[in-house]
Amino acid sequence: MTVIHKTAIVEQGAEIGADVSIGPFSYVAGNVKIGNKCSIAPHVTLHEYTSIGENCQIHSGAVIGDLPQDIGFKGEISFVKIGSNCVIREGVTIHRGSKENTITEIGNDCFLMAFSHFAHNVKIGNGVIAANGVLLAGHVEIGDRVFLSGNSMVHQFVKIGRLVMLGGAGAVSKDVPPFCTVRPVSFNTVVGLNVVGMRRAGINAQDRQDIRRAFKILYHSGLNITQAVEKLKATFPSGPASEFASFIEQSKRGLCGCKSKHQNTEEDD
Repeated sequence: MTVIHKTAIVEQGAEIGADVSIGPFSYVAGNVKIGNKCSIAPHVTLHEYTSIGENCQIHSGAVIGDLPQDIGFKGEISFVKIGSNCVIREGVTIHRGSKENTITEIGNDCFLMAFSHFAHNVKIGNGVIAANGVLLAGHVEIGDRVFLSGNSMVHQFVKIGRLVMLGGAGAVSKDVPPFCTVRPVSFNTVVGLNVVGMRRAGINAQDRQDIRRAFKILYHSGLNITQAVEKLKATFPSGPASEFASFIEQSKRGLCGCKSKHQNTEEDD
């Protein structure tokens, strides 16, 4: 049974699914869609053109679908889409796209912790965890199962590959290849591979070994980027390690550098 507190405001035109709860003093605009079995805590604001999948929890003070913080925005219709099974904690802000018919998108099974910010046109994959105070600027793309540690920051238009771990208070203005770990309290500094994350994701020992070899080709072979990509493509035509070459070929901001060839690149099976 859907329960809407008497002090909540739900505008005409909002679509509310089954078994939804909406807490005191929350606001749901028209054109908002809330999927089945969602829980909306007190003092949540859901602006128009926002859609939320099933079984999501949105905690107090979250603001979703507000206008983009972009001086070029002229009032165009744009959107926010939240997947299913997401947890959005206190004070999280997620803004609409900044151009007509563009979208800010959060995937399924994401955990966005308190006071993290997701700017206009951000695209977040599935299973992403963003710890407290994470800041993502406009047009950032985050791959599946990335872990963004507390107070980390990502510059606009940066892409982060899947299963990356971004260290606490780390900042990146360049792209981060898949499976890598970014050094805490640093700028554009990769230090190795997210071995624990790869194991948890079910990547087998042989594929992890190939990823380690690919990492060394990219960062420790002495090859330039063009040469490294060619060697990666020849060495790893398929499998997870092949993601390095495809990611680099799509990069527009360049890649983060690597601090040390001795940290976190070795398997400990």
